[in-house]
Amino acid sequence: MGANARAPRAARGARRRARAYCSSANLGPGFDAFGLALDAFYDEVSVSIAGRNSGSGRISITSTGPRRGPAGRAAPLLPADPDSNTAGLVARHMLKSHDITDDITIAIKKGVPTGLGLGSSAASAAAAAVACDSLFGLGLAPAELVAAAGEGERASAGTVHYDNVAASVMGGFVVVRPGSPMALAGFRPSPRLRFCVAIPTIKVPDKKTAVSRGVLPKKVPLGDSASNTANAALLAAALATGDNSMLGSGITADAIAEPARKHMIPGFERVKEAALGAGAKEVMISGAGPSVISITTGAPKTQQKITAAMSAGFRSVGVPCRTVVCRPAGGARIVS
Repeated sequence: MGANARAPRAARGARRRARAYCSSANLGPGFDAFGLALDAFYDEVSVSIAGRNSGSGRISITSTGPRRGPAGRAAPLLPADPDSNTAGLVARHMLKSHDITDDITIAIKKGVPTGLGLGSSAASAAAAAVACDSLFGLGLAPAELVAAAGEGERASAGTVHYDNVAASVMGGFVVVRPGSPMALAGFRPSPRLRFCVAIPTIKVPDKKTAVSRGVLPKKVPLGDSASNTANAALLAAALATGDNSMLGSGITADAIAEPARKHMIPGFERVKEAALGAGAKEVMISGAGPSVISITTGAPKTQQKITAAMSAGFRSVGVPCRTVVCRPAGGARIVS
């Protein structure tokens, strides 16, 4: 349904609740292009038609659920202002784009820890987009849902980007190319793969995503660009074909973002070295960090060795961390 085409009016009190999983973006060389949904954490967003309807498209927001902010401390509830809230921005964009004037209420249940490189804002954005799409019967295509969800990233990153939201909307591994039209390709990686994530308890700056993007180089040597292109293609091929023998050959090596960002993660090099020594196939920063993610095809005993090694790497520089082993997750969906 295009802009200015009025959606069927939903009944007062009608509600849809959607769930979307966390994600890891970039995965080394796939900066702003790769995303992977993970089943470690999820957000749920409920969108309902207000009982008393002014017909002006008002949005009210509530939020609940455990959250962790900088340094692992309990964080305050999410902003109630729709123009400062990820889900609110998505809903505002969708109402305006489809000429919907109903007042709505959004209830956000956070499960994805914030500010840690696990696509927390993207999970809320994806869930909000899917809930609004279902509530108003819009029937949006995946690319349209991703585009709508991307609007929510303005709240945390200050700009629209699509790698995390594409993964949370579609599930599995996703390659996204922004533009008009947006190009998306996705698939579910090999079921043998496991992803060991170490989440350090460190203080991260406000608007961490914007800060981490600010340290990236403005110019990239041709050789580094070529290396990243080749490694990104090899990683996508390994995940798509299930040829796990390619993993472990350094195909996630990133010559652009990782060198610029690793100083923001105390002990990163030690964590990476420890994980590889314990049997990890590849190790990289999860999104903008500070979480670190390892890929393994090993048995549970190997996974335990890797998570223990990553924890020890952080402890060696006085940083506590928690770890989780996860699999690729499915896409955002309506839950009863």
